[in-house]
Amino acid sequence: MSEPAPRPRHRGQVMVAVGVAMLATLILIMILGPSIAPYSPSATSPNSLDGPTAAHWLGTDSIGRDLLSRLIVGGRGTLTITFVAVALALTAGLILGLTSGYIGGKVDLIIMRLLDVVFAFPVFLLAIAVVAALGPTVKNLILTIAIVYTPAMARVVRAPVLSIKRWDHVEAARSVGVGEFAIALRHVLPMAISPILVQTSLILANTIFTVTALSFLGLGPPPPDPNWGSMLAEARQFMELAPLTVIGPAVAIVFASLTFIVLANGLREMLDVGSR
Repeated sequence: MSEPAPRPRHRGQVMVAVGVAMLATLILIMILGPSIAPYSPSATSPNSLDGPTAAHWLGTDSIGRDLLSRLIVGGRGTLTITFVAVALALTAGLILGLTSGYIGGKVDLIIMRLLDVVFAFPVFLLAIAVVAALGPTVKNLILTIAIVYTPAMARVVRAPVLSIKRWDHVEAARSVGVGEFAIALRHVLPMAISPILVQTSLILANTIFTVTALSFLGLGPPPPDPNWGSMLAEARQFMELAPLTVIGPAVAIVFASLTFIVLANGLREMLDVGSR
């Protein structure tokens, strides 16, 4: 007799646990990067494009730099840009989405039409245009990512707020004299947290690809600071001679993106079941 399929909530909890473990690994890399890297990411050696050895576990790149060290330190830079940019997008999206959905009327119309202008452009093309105009610096890259993902975050916040603001507990709070600002923060926003968490996880996954793709095109942080996208760009012409120079950053990018996808799917199953 076959075993019953796992319940959706249990499956979601397992996925969230796996995602949190993967996220903890990324955060440790981000915090401890230079401390745990075997070498300085810019230190060179006479052995270029070497395979794995006892001294260089993943080999060296085209000018003899340790690949593992550059992956670790480059991951710190890529993840820092990702987390800061998404935090800014989340903050702006929460403010705009909550204001638009809760107040409604002309305020809602104006905010959403302005966001639609940004939302109308493909995210990656808009990011290329903004970074190219402002210049390829870390600050400009963070600002660009925040701008292009704010509309998506604001829409996710606004949608549930439109219905939650009419629920009985909100009307009850209003009837006893609670201020509108307090109602929006204490009674409306917490009820919309489920889709916000899921959307934030998905945007983190997308941001990893956006940051590395921009860096691959030369629009990321300038040298000598390593990052996964620029490492791929430097290694593509040597991929037949030293495949690990491409496989290393590619696996790191996929692992980081998969972390947030697993988290998003687990949160969706767990929180949706809880809502039902």
